[in-house]
Amino acid sequence: MTDAPDLRLTVDGETRTAESGTTAAQLYTEQRDVVVAHVNGVLKDLSTELRDGDVVERVLVSDPEGLEVLRHSTAHVMAQAVQELRPDAKLGIGPYITDGFYFDFDVAEPFTPEDLKKLEKSMLKIVNRNQVFRRRTVTEDEARAELADEPYKLELVDLAGGPGSGAMEESAEGASVEVGAGELTVYDNVDRKTGDVVWRDLCRGPHLPDTKHIGNGYALLRSAAAYWRGDQRNKQLQRIYGTAWPSKDELKAYRDRLAEAERRDHRKLGVELDLFSFPDELGSGLPVFHPKGGIIRKEMEDYSRERHARAGYEFVYTPHITKGHLYEVSGHLDWYRDGMFPPMHVDEERDPETGELTKPGQDYYLKPMNCPMHNLIYRSRGRSYRELPLRLFEFGAVYRYEKSGVIHGLTRVRGMTQDDAHIYCTREQMKSELTGTLNFVLSLLKDYGMEDFYLELSTKDPEKFVGSDEIWDEATRTLREVAEDSGLELVPDPAGAAFYGPKISVQARDAIGRTWQMSTIQLDFNLPERFDLEYQASDGTRQRPVMIHRALFGSVERFMGVLTEHYAGAFPAWLAPVQVRAIPVAEAFNDYLDEFAQSLRERGIRVEVDTSSDRFPKKIRTAAKDKIPFVVIAGGDDAEAGTVSFRFRDGSQYNGVSQADAVELVTRHVARRENADPTAPVAEVPATGAPLEEPAAAASSGEAQDSVRS
Repeated sequence: MTDAPDLRLTVDGETRTAESGTTAAQLYTEQRDVVVAHVNGVLKDLSTELRDGDVVERVLVSDPEGLEVLRHSTAHVMAQAVQELRPDAKLGIGPYITDGFYFDFDVAEPFTPEDLKKLEKSMLKIVNRNQVFRRRTVTEDEARAELADEPYKLELVDLAGGPGSGAMEESAEGASVEVGAGELTVYDNVDRKTGDVVWRDLCRGPHLPDTKHIGNGYALLRSAAAYWRGDQRNKQLQRIYGTAWPSKDELKAYRDRLAEAERRDHRKLGVELDLFSFPDELGSGLPVFHPKGGIIRKEMEDYSRERHARAGYEFVYTPHITKGHLYEVSGHLDWYRDGMFPPMHVDEERDPETGELTKPGQDYYLKPMNCPMHNLIYRSRGRSYRELPLRLFEFGAVYRYEKSGVIHGLTRVRGMTQDDAHIYCTREQMKSELTGTLNFVLSLLKDYGMEDFYLELSTKDPEKFVGSDEIWDEATRTLREVAEDSGLELVPDPAGAAFYGPKISVQARDAIGRTWQMSTIQLDFNLPERFDLEYQASDGTRQRPVMIHRALFGSVERFMGVLTEHYAGAFPAWLAPVQVRAIPVAEAFNDYLDEFAQSLRERGIRVEVDTSSDRFPKKIRTAAKDKIPFVVIAGGDDAEAGTVSFRFRDGSQYNGVSQADAVELVTRHVARRENADPTAPVAEVPATGAPLEEPAAAASSGEAQDSVRS
């Protein structure tokens, strides 16, 4: 009898040997936080039996792929709990998603909050039973026999078009977690003590070794209606959303982030701060900006215009509608018709007596993007190489038919204003223009207070593109070089490009770490060809320009929504609708503060005096609720000394400041466009660190003393 031959493996970069039959799990018996592994680059269950020459790399539960497996495994446990609570429930799809998971069910009655609590308790029992996740490869006939009572799973088998066809990626929302990788597989939940299969589901995996690895860092968040396969023509199912984390502390941190995100929700703050609204009379996704929101928007746009002018952009304006032929030439009607509003058929004429057509009508479309119109401006006359690069810029209103289910406040609307630029340059200027554009974009975003960036490179979708492979390769290579030269992290986005060219997207993290797609920079060799754009080169020949598409904010509406959440409504003083609110300690000092306010207005500061009948403490609380950056207080001593006192958003105070110095303090802070909040000078803060009392000038008033107690 001979010893079993050894396996030669590469494990996390090191050469190791093992006996035949060794599984990935046996390599990591001392590392409980290893939950799956890459075997020759493919993500596998730890129960996978290894072969000679395999390259194995561990995946921790805290790694991105580890979190996905944790969440998908938790979704299975939730589905098992649902079918224990409601045996008639039919299973839909249950994928992992960002920060969590969901599972769809066909049930007679919607789930209630009480149901979710019961399900969490049942899940805990399943987790503690330490059931094993066991993978089995099955034939199509075996799958149909085992899942005979699950009509939606059978439909997925039908949709798959045969194992490994790839059809599942397109045929059903989230269905690639069920079928794929060239085979049909079922995962059994096996009772560790008895070996009995207590639950099963069609799934491609991988999964955790067992339910015990789920731990206690999970929660069910909410339930909602969802259409089977994401199609409104199909039956409406019930979807349960949940989240899962490696530990209870991480779950708590996530819940805290959710609570903070809810506090910062721009839709709520828009109402509280009277910035904007969405009247039903206008329709979904069509916001109106109130005076205070209008001020913020105007400041954003004015500063952007100023920076663009300094950077050599020229301003253009284009109409809101156009004949449909323009978008036939550009290709948008072929590729983006579903995202455009239906056409308006106008200008048709008929004989009033016979009704016969005497003049054909035209289809007009609401403008979904500005680039075709900018191309017409470029083409309006002959162009010379001496004019290039030509940088055209517009705050252009565009309209897109977003489905009602994806519309979300200001960040996903149907009517928006794009800060759109199109740069026409020579092939030789292309890389320097892209570099300059990216630097300009990052610089301007930083001026608005966004500081933490990475880049995403979206490349050709093989199923949706125009132009030659050679042109796409050159454009993609150039964009990649520009992105890498920036020094920022570069993340791939395969097949994410628009049909006419690859793009760089600037991804920005906000104050609580969420990522927002901001600016996009797209390189386009194709639209200049479609619109027959030319310039006369230095040698007298006619050449095609290269076209760079660039949206800096993305849209003004979306960027304002992002900034509202980034600052939690406490906008920097230069953007704030009201920069200074003056609060008299008593009515007798109204005139004194009116004069002070007028001196600020003459310096361009947005200031108001609170002359309401509210008591002084309430005025202070109202100013805090309105998130005013500079609150100025004055009482008897101030009036005699010609001074005022400041109360800042962080609670610090700056007392007995002369009017001239106070005006200078405010105007200097605003003029510098500082994004940090104003605060009291260090010298004004008591050495003990104790909170300051009300300004001395206000202390003569009984109402001022009340405000200290409040």
